[in-house]
Parts: sequence; structure tokens; C-alpha cells
Amino acid sequence: MEITFTKMHGLGNDFIVINCLDTEFPDPSGFAVRYCHRRFGIGADQLLLIYPSDKADFMMKIFNADGGEVEMCGNGIRCFAKYIWDRGLSDKDILEVETLAGIIKPERAGDMAQNMVKVDMGEPILEPEKIPVNIPPHPPLTKGGQRGVIDYPLQIIDRQFKITCISMGNPHAVIFLDEDISDFPVSVYGPEIEHHNIFPKRSNVEFINIKNKSELKMRVWERGSGETMACGTGASAAGVAAMLKGLTDKKVIVHLSGGDLIIEWVHNNHVHMTGPAVEVFDGRIKIDG
Repeated sequence: MEITFTKMHGLGNDFIVINCLDTEFPDPSGFAVRYCHRRFGIGADQLLLIYPSDKADFMMKIFNADGGEVEMCGNGIRCFAKYIWDRGLSDKDILEVETLAGIIKPERAGDMAQNMVKVDMGEPILEPEKIPVNIPPHPPLTKGGQRGVIDYPLQIIDRQFKITCISMGNPHAVIFLDEDISDFPVSVYGPEIEHHNIFPKRSNVEFINIKNKSELKMRVWERGSGETMACGTGASAAGVAAMLKGLTDKKVIVHLSGGDLIIEWVHNNHVHMTGPAVEVFDGRIKIDG
């Protein structure tokens, strides 16, 4: 059979996007492993599939390059929304998209010619059992009576990190470093933290420099994909972690390898993320099945 796809990216975090509104898609996990490969396939961090939904406007399914299905992707949902608007699949300015992390609401952000999309990422999850992370709260948080994990000491290889754990629909371990992260060995420590036994569903890992009260610099090791140029849920988690620790204001710019995201933690406890979504090309590929 022949599959039509669109290659898209958000700040260099790239995706194979496939419209499954009218057709079944066989073995998405196997497809992701084969065609996200950068040497032998199309090349992408993740596969995004568009399905109908009985509880929202659309459903988004996400598969990492290793074939694992995941709950949410911040850069991915911006690309998902742009794909829908560009093809006239909806004329709503605010979409409701069903994901494994719940209903997420991307909206048009100004002139779409600038490719900007704003996403209501929902409320950050701080309780360790819901992230999930198998450690007790350390120390307990008082914000809204919620418990959380801040600066928990974690020994990895030859050094001890202090991790702050947050879920934005998927698990994140945020680490603030004094040393410049530009040359930090993310590929050494990232996978060790991702697969640490305290994370029953593994974890994304963010390494952060605080530049000032309104700017962060971030590199990210994504669960199932390795280091990527950007991660929307990761930037959201990093912003929340910095705000919880009193390191920044409630609105920050997060500088990633692929560009910038704006993260704001607003009055209703929701996190808003704004950034670009770009279409690269359309293509067709023949697959067995």
C-alpha cells in the first residue's frame, strides 16, 4: 500500500504526520521504527497520526522513533494543529485534541503566516505517584497544598544531580546546572537518567541554565528519541520547575537548540506554550501491508 505523509518540525523537533481520518493505519509502532530512521527511512523524532475522536475535534497518536507510544508532545501538537488548519480540516481558532494526556487545546497565535501556535498545556502534575516517579516528596511543596519532588539527589555515574520532577502529561526530570550546558555530555547522562529505576515509565531529561529572571537555556534528552533540538513539554516542565524554585518570573523564554519557546504559567494553574510549527514537504511511500 502507498502512504501519503507530511514532514513537519517545531524548532527542529521533527515529525512524520499522517492523516488517518478515513483510513486504518497498520502497525504504527513498526512504521515509526523503520521510517523515523535517519539513514534508512524518512527521518524524524516522532510519528504523529491524526484520527477522529468521539470526545474532541481530533485525536493525536504519537510514536517515538523507538516505536513506543507516548502521551504528549508539545512541538508535535503545534504541527498537528497547523496541518489541520492549512488543509481546511477545521476552521476553529481553538482546537480540542484528544491525547493520552487528556484534551489539549492549540490555538492560532496571531498571523499564521508566521507559523506561530499557542497551546494550553493544562496543569502541571507535581505528585510523584502521578508523574510517575518512585520516590517520596522531597521536600513537600506548599503551593496549593500539592506535594512534589524538588532538588531530589540522584547519583548518576560519577556525579550527583538534583532533579525536579514534573509531568506535563508525560514525565520530566529537570536539572539546573551552573556550568554551561553547551558542552555538557547530554548523551552520557541523559540515557542513564531516562532509564533509572525510579522512573517506571522512563523519563525525559532537561538540562537547564538560568540566564536571568525571564530566560532559560535548555538541552533535552527525550525518552525514546535521544537528544532533540527542542521539546515543548520539556520546555513547559523546565519553566514550571524554575518558577517553583523561585528562579524566574511566571513567563519565560526558553532557548533551545532549534529556537525559542515562550512558556507562561497563568492564573488558572495552566501552562501556555507558544512557538512555531513549520511544514517541510509532502511525500508518498510504499509499504507492505
